[in-house]
Amino acid sequence: MSKLAAAAYFKPDEITPEILKHIGNTPLLDITKIAAKDCPGVKIHAKAEWHNASGSVKARAALRMIEEGERSGKLRPGMTILDSTSGNTGVAYALIGLIKGYKVKLVMPGNVCNERKQLMASAYHAEVIYSDPFKSSDGSIMLCREIYSQDPEIYFWPDQYNNPENWKAHLYTTAPEIWEQTDGKVTHFLAGIGTSGTIMGTSRGLKLRNQNIKCYAVEPEESLHGIEGLKHMGSSLVPGIYNLDELDGKISVKTEAAYNMVDRLATEESVLVGSSGGAAVHAAVELGKTLNEGVIVTVLPDTCECDVVHGDFPWNRKK
Repeated sequence: MSKLAAAAYFKPDEITPEILKHIGNTPLLDITKIAAKDCPGVKIHAKAEWHNASGSVKARAALRMIEEGERSGKLRPGMTILDSTSGNTGVAYALIGLIKGYKVKLVMPGNVCNERKQLMASAYHAEVIYSDPFKSSDGSIMLCREIYSQDPEIYFWPDQYNNPENWKAHLYTTAPEIWEQTDGKVTHFLAGIGTSGTIMGTSRGLKLRNQNIKCYAVEPEESLHGIEGLKHMGSSLVPGIYNLDELDGKISVKTEAAYNMVDRLATEESVLVGSSGGAAVHAAVELGKTLNEGVIVTVLPDTCECDVVHGDFPWNRKK
């Protein structure tokens, strides 16, 4: 079983409402060796989001969107939760839906890694529909809209790319956690753009506490890239909740640089992350190089992805 599956999988007798209490309050890791080598004088910290139930940062938004759907009456017993996903949100929907007694239907690109597919379909009993892998997450979004339009009465569609409860999850959880864990010393925050919920909600929450905190979105530099879970905004459907004008800028990361940082995090920090986490830390280091001092915080969305075919990761090397 991959690191991702190990973080997200629960045995049948473990799937109880108590699991939902294990969403949020994730550890803040110190990226000390890489920071000392590449940007001395600057501290880099990263939220270890694989500690959330379901194994990723997406559990925060999925839980809030579902529970707000229940509070508003838009999600009622007997309805099916429907949304598009590139993987992590789908795992979270599937687990939460199973706990709360809802059917879950997920639309995702056909090239999403097999372990995520197995978690959603086999372990957590979601129905998975595959969209054209060559159309990436945008293809899933369009197919999901089509499915919803055919029978809207039976579906609750959280629409994670446009639902304000997505970013509010981070306004009310991720931001205050970072503030408390750094004793209010955070000076810069950055996170990758997928739905943009993490960067928009966390930046708003941090700036409410200190307007001087600088916040940056991290995106792939190339339109055709290999950083799973992140969007290149110039060539993608832009999420309705994304507003670059509220941020202090964007940092672009090449796929190769993200993968190289995945390798460095494993060898130098003993931290195993996916390519989106590698991109986030690479961006944090590049930002740190422009500073004489500061406390940079970023987000590691999940642990190492299962089907990444890249280089000789340390954990794949033969002794």
